[in-house]
Amino acid sequence: MIAIIRIKGQVKVRGDFIETMERMNLKKKYTCIVIEKPNAEQLGMLKKIENFVAYGEISPEMYKKLVEARGQKSKTIFRLHPPRKGIDSKLHFGIKKGVLGNNKKEIDKLIGRML
Repeated sequence: MIAIIRIKGQVKVRGDFIETMERMNLKKKYTCIVIEKPNAEQLGMLKKIENFVAYGEISPEMYKKLVEARGQKSKTIFRLHPPRKGIDSKLHFGIKKGVLGNNKKEIDKLIGRML
C-alpha cells in the first residue's frame, strides 16, 4: 500500500499540477490517500506531483491506526493535522531536503506525527 500526503498548498503552483492533485483526491493541504495496488496511471500522476507530496509504503499497523483515528465514510481519503514539531519541506537548488518525494518506510513516522 502506498500513502500519499499533500504537503504544499496551491500558492505558486501551476494549474496542471493542481488538476493532477485534484484527480487523485488531494484537494487540500495535509490530505492523505492510501492506494492499495497502484496502476500505471496512478504511478504516472504520482511521479508528476512528487515535488508537492510526501509518499511511501505504509505498514498495515499504521493503516489500521489511520482508519481508526480518521476514517469516516471512505477508507482511502483522510484529513490529517499538521505534523507535530513542524515539517521541513524545502527543495534547495534541486536537491531534496525534507519530506517531499519518496520517503519509503519513513512515511509511518510522518503519519504518526499527523494523527
